[in-house]
Amino acid sequence: MLSKQSMEGRYQVSMIALDQIVPENHLVRKIEKAMDFNFIYDLVEDKYSIDNGRPSIDPVVLIKMVFIQYLFGIRSMRQTIREIETNVAYRWFLGFDFDQPIPHFSTFGKNYTRRFKDTEIFESIFYHILKEAMKKGFVDPSVAFIDSTHVKANANKKKFTKEVVNVETRCYQEQLDKEINEDRVAHGKKPFTPQTKNETKEIKVSTTDPESGYYVKDEREKQFAYSFHTACDSKGFILATQVTGANVHDSRMLESLVNEVKEKVGKPTAVAVDAGYKTPPIAHYLLKEEIRPVMPYTRPRTKDGYMKKYEYTYDEHYDCYICPKDQILSYRTTTRDGYRQYASNPSICKNCPLLQTCTQSQNTTKMIHRHIWEDDLDEANHLRHTQTNKQLYAKRKETVERAFADAKEKHGMRWTTLRGLKKVAMQAMLTFAAMNLKKLASWAW
Repeated sequence: MLSKQSMEGRYQVSMIALDQIVPENHLVRKIEKAMDFNFIYDLVEDKYSIDNGRPSIDPVVLIKMVFIQYLFGIRSMRQTIREIETNVAYRWFLGFDFDQPIPHFSTFGKNYTRRFKDTEIFESIFYHILKEAMKKGFVDPSVAFIDSTHVKANANKKKFTKEVVNVETRCYQEQLDKEINEDRVAHGKKPFTPQTKNETKEIKVSTTDPESGYYVKDEREKQFAYSFHTACDSKGFILATQVTGANVHDSRMLESLVNEVKEKVGKPTAVAVDAGYKTPPIAHYLLKEEIRPVMPYTRPRTKDGYMKKYEYTYDEHYDCYICPKDQILSYRTTTRDGYRQYASNPSICKNCPLLQTCTQSQNTTKMIHRHIWEDDLDEANHLRHTQTNKQLYAKRKETVERAFADAKEKHGMRWTTLRGLKKVAMQAMLTFAAMNLKKLASWAW
């Protein structure tokens, strides 16, 4: 029988409480049961006057409003307020009844500028949630899976200026310079004098958001963006994150990210990374810290048709390379970049039948470069063949890569509507805090 819905229900007056309408298994109920948000009062106590001025918006309500935005992937605070006005679950989560007015969308922005800017409140919220998950035994920080993802900046890629800037000093540069000079002295060479001239490079700087970085993936994808450098555990909980411009290479951030994980969460026994982090300094740092490096296979970068570096045997005792024809490539010098140079005898090489596949050198000299920390990279390559490393590396796609996919698809992290490094770092902290909170609440439920 055909039925027609009466529209009189729109005007029906009912005596009902919000608590009766919100489904029992709604995410906000799970979160409210799993997390006591009163800890926020202690974090912001010194930002408010206790007995002076007009009554403020409850700081817990402010933070919960932002969590609603990032938990449900709402694109802006303006749209979040519109959703809260009509969504009974969101009102229940904030403690607002049917008639209570919702704060203006600019409220959080004003409070950020006046109270929360240049503070560690968002980092404290992130780690409080993470520690709650650790108390319940949900987090396994024994292995840290590290990677970065690019988040499109709120900036026009065609509006920029070109500037010459100093190249940032690597965190390990002082130790590397020391070991380079020790290596040169051991080989009878003079140590390098300290460099007084800073290395410079030309970069594109956005006129809209100068703190973002110009990112080039291929010919079609060029944009200003930020890099979210992130570490997570084997269960997908985010352990730490740091934000930089997209023009900062991943490998430059690993040491500071691992140090943050050690300080805030605990020292991992292994760190799994992709090929972008497979460098001698990173392998050296991890092994020095007694952390197992989990790195992938990388193809030799030798030009097609020429012999690969692994076809030349390194003799550690005599500190030389031996070519497939049993000729010696002896040590020549150590460069400022930390590479030892090994060169062949051109008078022997010029008559070698393998010359055409060995080198393109005009003086028929084969040159091989070996980093002074190459032994650590070799050890990482040996560990790559172990069953432990194979199993750990296979989990990358289920952990940090899945976390990035969820953040972009479900939590609005594909681009940012904010400008400036500190504001984007706030977005990263709150987005990953919301993801950890969601996982904590669902598992505890």
